[in-house]
Parts: sequence; C-alpha cells; structure tokens
Amino acid sequence: MTRFVDSEVGRLTTVLLHRPGRELMRLTPRNNDSLLFDGIPWVGRAQEEHDIFANALRERGVEVLYLDELLTEVLAIPEARAELTRAALADVRLGDVLRRRVADYLADLDPPGLAAVLIAGLAHQELRSGGGLVYQLMDPEAFIIDPLPNLLFTRDSSVWIRDQVAVTSLAMPARQRETTLTQAIYRHHPRFAGTPLLYEPDLEHVEGGDVLLLAPGVIAVGVGERTTPAGAERLARRAFAAGLAHTVLVVPVAQQRATMHLDTVCTMVDVDAVVMYPKLADAMVAYPVTDAAGGEPLVGPPEPFLTAAAKAMGIDTLRIIDTGLDPVTAEREQWDDGNNTLAIAPRVCVAYERNVETNLQLERAGIEVIRIPGSELGSGRGGPRCMSCPIARQTPHE
Repeated sequence: MTRFVDSEVGRLTTVLLHRPGRELMRLTPRNNDSLLFDGIPWVGRAQEEHDIFANALRERGVEVLYLDELLTEVLAIPEARAELTRAALADVRLGDVLRRRVADYLADLDPPGLAAVLIAGLAHQELRSGGGLVYQLMDPEAFIIDPLPNLLFTRDSSVWIRDQVAVTSLAMPARQRETTLTQAIYRHHPRFAGTPLLYEPDLEHVEGGDVLLLAPGVIAVGVGERTTPAGAERLARRAFAAGLAHTVLVVPVAQQRATMHLDTVCTMVDVDAVVMYPKLADAMVAYPVTDAAGGEPLVGPPEPFLTAAAKAMGIDTLRIIDTGLDPVTAEREQWDDGNNTLAIAPRVCVAYERNVETNLQLERAGIEVIRIPGSELGSGRGGPRCMSCPIARQTPHE
C-alpha cells in the first residue's frame, strides 16, 4: 500500500475516515459540552451525510478506509488487544475493584464488540457485573468508559508527512484516548507495517487540524490552546531530522470555538491558492523555523503569514479566496466550516453545500466544488478536511 503525502492538494488516492455511529447517540444535553459538540446531532442523518461524503470520494477514485474496520482487525492481534485494553482501564476514576470488573467484561468481548466499546464507551447500566464503592456512588447516567464522538474528525489524531505518520497529542481530555486507537492501528495493522512514527501521543500537544502541508518541504503549524509552541517546536525538530521539511511556519491562531485550529481559518485548494477567513487574512503572522545543521532550529522574525508562506514555497504570491462575500456571510460561513475544504486534486475540493457564497467564490476562482450536505455532521464544528486523514496523495505535478 502506498503511504505518502507531501502536499494539501496532490491527487488524493487513499484516505482514512470514521463513519459516525453509536458514539454520537451517547451525546445528551448533559454531556455535549464536555464532549465538545455544540448540539445533539440527528445520528441517522449524520450517517447519511457521511456516506454521501465517502461516496463522493470513491467516485473520484479515492480508496476509503474506515477506522472502525481497521480497529476491529487490529483487535484480533493479541498484543494490540492487550495494549488497547490497558489504555481503556488506565482511567484513574475507576479504582481497583471496578477496574477488575471492567477488565473481565472487556475480556469476554470479541474484536467487533471490543471495538464498539472502545469507540462508543461503556455506560454504567451496561456493566451489570459492576461493584465496589466507585460503581455504587457513580451517577447511573455516567460512563465508565467515555464515548469518542470526535473520532469522526480523523484529521486531528494523525497526520502523514511524506512516508511517515505523526500520531498527535490531543489537548482536550475528552479526546486523548482517540490517539491510542490510531497509534495501535499504525503500529499493528499489516497495511501499515514498518511505517515510522514521527510523533507520539505522550509528547507536547500537537493536533492534526493545525498542520498544513503547504508544499513539499514546507509545513505550517498553527499554535494556540490545542497545539502548543512546544509541540510545534518538537514536530519541527523531528521533521528536520527525518529530512521531511526544510521550513516550518509557526502561526499563532486566536483561540475561539470557531477558530480552534489553523484549518478552521485557512485551507488549500490549489498549489498556489487558499480559501481563507478574510477577517484574519491580514492579521495572521508566521515565525519561519528552518533547520540549522548541527544546532538548534533557527527561528526567524514574524512576517505576514501569506508573505512567509509564498517565500517558503518558492512562489511569487499565494492567492486568497475569501470565505463568504461580505463580513456578515464571511462570519456565518466561517462558523459553518466554509474554510474547511478538502482538496482531492489541484483546483478540486469538497465543501459543505450550506456555504453558498464561499462555494461561489471558489468557483469564480476556477476551483471545482464538490458539494456535500453537512447539517448534522457540522454540529461538532468540523468540515470535510477535519473528517479526513489523507494517507496517500500524488505529488501535485503528477
């Protein structure tokens, strides 16, 4: 299996998705905030929308891999099963008695059943063999193993840079177990045998939505609450040491619910074009970080992001396509992930159909837009790019 990604826009050939399932049914008005969802999605419709997304990719020749299917196959491997079971039992809230009861419960599950619990969680009432003080005092509506509704956004837990994969370190407690699943797949599944891990979940925080591969050898990393400067520095050092990049642009991103990652304000749609939230286009800066042979990476003074990006990419200018048509539509469509497009080839992208003005702007600029519904998928604040982890792309000139 080819595993190689060196840009945001090269023709996409293989992608990792996660079709939303029972974990979304676990969202309630009591827990949706802590599980990072703005609303309670209609799960059946979200699945229909996701199927339309996956089929749109297949129709363009993209191989679609599903995370839950890979996870089920991995759980048939004893070493991987033990690793993932230990991770689920490591929650300090459990205590020794409940931990033993949960361990016994998980041990009786077959790989599909265990995969379902690791993704959708284990509710208090589902563990009929529960006992001990912790179980007795637990809220009957609580989860012993928390569900992972954000697993839908496969971009965040891993990023491929050329032929290596960075399994990221997610900042929010509700999402940190996602990377144990992703890492186990890359470590144990035969399709990924021998893949070097560029990054691991126990390192400083880096989230995949903050990492853009602007061009071969040029990586932009957004920093804020989700990806820390220490994480960006560690990723840069490792990318330089592995010969995967010559420049890393570190971009501070103002932390708001709608601008949590770099790809919520800027994504690429061509080798020299981005769709970008206009309110931030002129304000964003980048700190160019370059490799220094035998020493610490060199950090240059801040420059306007678009200027620094074009310079690092070796092009005259980076074209901007605005989100929306005016300040009002720009703000509304940015909230609805108008910036969060997925390029499947140069000048071809997937976008939510609801962002009417942004999609028209893209088409006026010569970009083909494949529209998909997202009324329910968008309740977790993520668009087509967030929902996809490219595993293989052609280089843009191929």
